[in-house]
Amino acid sequence: MQAMGYRFHTMSSDPVSNLQTLIRCPSVTPAEGGALSALGSMLLPLGFKVERITAREANTPDIENLYARLGSSGPHLMFAGHTDVVPVGDEAAWTHPPFGAEIDNGILYGRGAVDMKGGIACFVAAVARHVERHGPPAGSLSFLITGDEEGPAVNGTVKLLQWAHEKGERWDACLVGEPTNPDALGDMIKIGRRGSVSGKVTVHGVQGHVAYPHLADNPIRAALTMAEALMDPPFDAGTKDFQPSNMEVTSIDTGNGATNVIPARVSFAFNIRHNDTWTTESLQAEIVRRLDAAAADGRLRPDRLPARFDIAWAERPSQVFLTRDERLVASLSAAIEARTGRVARLSTTGGTSDARFIKDHCPVVEFGLVGQSMHMVDENVPVADLEALTGIYETFIGRWFADAAA
Repeated sequence: MQAMGYRFHTMSSDPVSNLQTLIRCPSVTPAEGGALSALGSMLLPLGFKVERITAREANTPDIENLYARLGSSGPHLMFAGHTDVVPVGDEAAWTHPPFGAEIDNGILYGRGAVDMKGGIACFVAAVARHVERHGPPAGSLSFLITGDEEGPAVNGTVKLLQWAHEKGERWDACLVGEPTNPDALGDMIKIGRRGSVSGKVTVHGVQGHVAYPHLADNPIRAALTMAEALMDPPFDAGTKDFQPSNMEVTSIDTGNGATNVIPARVSFAFNIRHNDTWTTESLQAEIVRRLDAAAADGRLRPDRLPARFDIAWAERPSQVFLTRDERLVASLSAAIEARTGRVARLSTTGGTSDARFIKDHCPVVEFGLVGQSMHMVDENVPVADLEALTGIYETFIGRWFADAAA
């Protein structure tokens, strides 16, 4: 890892200007695209110590990350997020340039507008307004920003957290600025995430001619039974805080291009999003138990020995977690209600995020913009929502530090 420098820039308490600057940096994973430099230039005038860290690992692209801290004492509140964005897809399908940050009829268009440069732009503006009106908070604020959330997540938040922890950084709470709201700003706070386990099952048979099946062993017959066993019966009925665990078979492949050949093997991939009924280890054990039972099922392959199969687990499964920090949740909920009049739902739905790594270091919740256009052509955000989210974040900062001092 190596540190890098910055150029000086005027601070901005305007979230729209901040976001336009960030969107105009083409930071498609793994490219930094100037986005972290732009963010550092916004934070330096506010008094932050800004550091850039480049993380490396064999067979993966180098990733630039940013860590910035204002203050040296506790309590310590972290804001986490990412400046990398997904590819634009068919640029000709966009009605506004994906990196142009154009405003049309009160809507700001651009890749990353909601996922999640918009959240970063608003939190910077909120900090700037808090500092302008009240001075630095009675404690510390930090930004932990990666360039690898939309990619393999190998050289991003995990290594940035490790680097910061090794140099003595400790946090009392974290807010991740992902777009959590399904319909309107203030709808939803994410207080946890389901776990995620993926794997690939390869079933072995004997290749042969379809006209002479007694001389072959079609592995697809066993694979169908095994895939069915993973999907039925359901793994659980859900818990108080989480919806039922859900298994999906995502691909089946033989690599066989001939219709008159029984294949020698077939593979199928799966993913399960699971609740707190399970740990990674207990879930993997249940999956293997189901596969073993199905491999011995002779409904589709009578007079055959149990099917031979291998299972390969995907690296880095995501652990299920639930945040129970009442001060953090209450401070954010109160800020949302004060600014929007809405009582935000506390939810654990959706996919994974970098919160799954942060939860090992401190309590973490997620709240940002409305996510309806994320990853889409013409990704966009209403300018009014940027101002509203900045207000929520500013109120939250004040409330969280006041509650911490109480």
